[in-house]
Amino acid sequence: MASHRVIDVMTKKVVYLPAATPLDEAARAMREADIGDVVVTEGQSLAGMVTDRDIVVRAVAENRQPSDITVGEVASHGIVMIEQTATVTEAADLMRERSVRRILVCDSERQLVGIVSLGDLAVRHDPDSVLGEISGAKPNN
Repeated sequence: MASHRVIDVMTKKVVYLPAATPLDEAARAMREADIGDVVVTEGQSLAGMVTDRDIVVRAVAENRQPSDITVGEVASHGIVMIEQTATVTEAADLMRERSVRRILVCDSERQLVGIVSLGDLAVRHDPDSVLGEISGAKPNN
């Protein structure tokens, strides 16, 4: 696993939404882009990330109306980043250390270039593993 780099396994499709965006719009953006997360911005700054799980746990499960809540209200604000030249082992270690399933990927100038998820690591590095097979399976929708 150490010889593979984050740039080789990351998802390059990044969707940015302003913090004031309603959650239902974020959910539609995720569906349309076939992704499970969006990066939240405040002006030119990265403010956090919202995942499909955040929408469920922090809004729907709390009986809050997704059209009345913004992505800024439910975003995870502790941004975790890794450089694209890091190894997938370093990415996995960082995920374990910070207890996250996704990490923002930046270039050497700290510009965002992608997102790497636990599923990306499994599917692209070890597709025959149980996690790789689960993560790589077609959605059941």
